[in-house]
Amino acid sequence: MDCFALETTPLGTIRTPFLSISLVTIPVAIGAIIIGPIGGIVCGLGFGFTSLYNALIGASGMMSTLMAVNPFLAVVTILVPRFLEGLCTAYLFKFFQNKVKAGKASYFLGAICCPLLNTILFMGCIVIFFYNSDYIQGLVETFGVSNPISFIIALVGVQGLIEAISCCVLAGAVSWALQKAIKR
Repeated sequence: MDCFALETTPLGTIRTPFLSISLVTIPVAIGAIIIGPIGGIVCGLGFGFTSLYNALIGASGMMSTLMAVNPFLAVVTILVPRFLEGLCTAYLFKFFQNKVKAGKASYFLGAICCPLLNTILFMGCIVIFFYNSDYIQGLVETFGVSNPISFIIALVGVQGLIEAISCCVLAGAVSWALQKAIKR
């Protein structure tokens, strides 16, 4: 429910003309870190289904357009990266905590993985499935870029940085504090 409230209100999304700066990775990271893989999957799918809802009602410019290009691949692009982001964040946190023995830093390392995975997986799907579409090629031309990597950087560079920093700081601190409180 937290993902729906964040994704469908101004509380969790800063809208830009093409993509949205999403703060929804914060509860996904917290769920993955505190609850584990199942929590990461549930929170990630919550994020995915609210993103799908936004694409279907036209609230997400790019994804709404890509739904018209190929609805099946658009749904895959929306849901699969969010599922994997939650799952992988949980396992990466456990890796940092148990294998690297990063202590308190493992919470922040785990938290920063969530938005990075979201950006890499989501934009990877867009490039794999839609890069040759007229819509994406129009954006490529608008940005004046020449390859998929430069397209991703041009489209989400600053946005991805804002998401990564905010999730690292907020989800890392909240997760660490929650875990400390749970152990009491």
